[in-house]
Amino acid sequence: MYFPAYRPRRLRKNENFRRMIRETRLTVDGLVLPLFITAEKEFKKPIASMPGHFQLSITYAVEEARAARDLGIPAVLLFGIPARKDETGTDAYSDDGVIQRAVREIKEAVPEILVVTDLCFCEYTDHGHCGILTEEGVDNDATLEIIAEAAVVQARAGSDIIAPSGMMDGAVGAIREALDEEGFDATPIMSYSAKYASCFYGPFRDAAESAPRSGDRKSYQMDPANSDEAMREITLDVEEGADIIMVKPALPYLDIVRRAREEFDLPLAAYNVSGEYAMIKAAANLGWIDGERAMLEALTSIKRAGADIIITYFAKDAAKLLAGR
Repeated sequence: MYFPAYRPRRLRKNENFRRMIRETRLTVDGLVLPLFITAEKEFKKPIASMPGHFQLSITYAVEEARAARDLGIPAVLLFGIPARKDETGTDAYSDDGVIQRAVREIKEAVPEILVVTDLCFCEYTDHGHCGILTEEGVDNDATLEIIAEAAVVQARAGSDIIAPSGMMDGAVGAIREALDEEGFDATPIMSYSAKYASCFYGPFRDAAESAPRSGDRKSYQMDPANSDEAMREITLDVEEGADIIMVKPALPYLDIVRRAREEFDLPLAAYNVSGEYAMIKAAANLGWIDGERAMLEALTSIKRAGADIIITYFAKDAAKLLAGR
C-alpha cells in the first residue's frame, strides 16, 4: 500500500504537537462584552432569550465592567434603554441620557476598560427605527444631523470608541467631521460597515426593547444575499474615516469576514450576535451539544476567518475558559 512521504497525522498525535502547530490563537485580548443598560435604579432583569445576560441599571453595569476588567476583557459595548422614548430618540443625544451617564460612571469606577458606545436610535425612538421616520421611511440625511450630535455627546461623556450601527449613508463622515470640530479628533470610530438585515438579531431586540413597531429595516440594513455590496459599503466607510470596520452577524457571514480581511488593511471586528449565542445556549441546555466546546469552536472560526475583534455575549465565559488553558 502506498503512503505519501508527508503524513499530516504525525503532528496531531498529542496535545503538545497540536499546540505547537496551531494556526489560529483565540485570546481574550480581542473580546468585547456587550451590556444592556436601563435608566431604572437598582435593576437587574434576566433576558429570557439570552441566558446569563441581563438588563442592568448603571450600578450593576459598573459591576459588570469591573468583572470584565478582572477577566482581562479589554472593552465593553454599551446599549441603552431609556426611561422615555420619542420620535427622534432624544435620549441618545442628551448629556443626561442613560448611556452618557453610564459611560461617566464606568470610566470613573473602571478607568482601565475601554468603553465602546453603540450609536443608533432604534432603542430610543418610539417607532423603533434607526433614525428620523417619515411617511417615506427613515430620512437618511436628517438622521445624519442627530447622529453627529449624539457622537459628540458620547465622546464628551468619555466614550473611548464611537460605534455607529444604523447603516445610514454618510454616517461615518458626519461623525468624523463633528468629532474633529469639537476637539475629539483622537476618538476612533468603529463602524458597523456591513450590517445585514438578519433574523439572528431576535433576542437582542428583546433585550434592547428595540423592535420596530411597523415595517422592517431592509431599506437600510443589507440584503443577506449580497457580498460585493458589503465591500462597497466598507470602502465608503474607510474613505469617510472609519478606524475599525465591522461585519455583523459573524457566523452566517464568515465569507464576508474573510473577504473584508483580504481586501482591507484596517482592524476588523465581527459581531457574534444574540441569535448565534442563543442557539448554542439552547442546544447546550437541552444536552444536544457540548456548550463550552461549541462556544470556543464558534469564536475560533470567527478569528480564523480574519477578525481581530470579536464582540460576543460569550466574552466572560470564554475569558474564564481561556484563562484555564
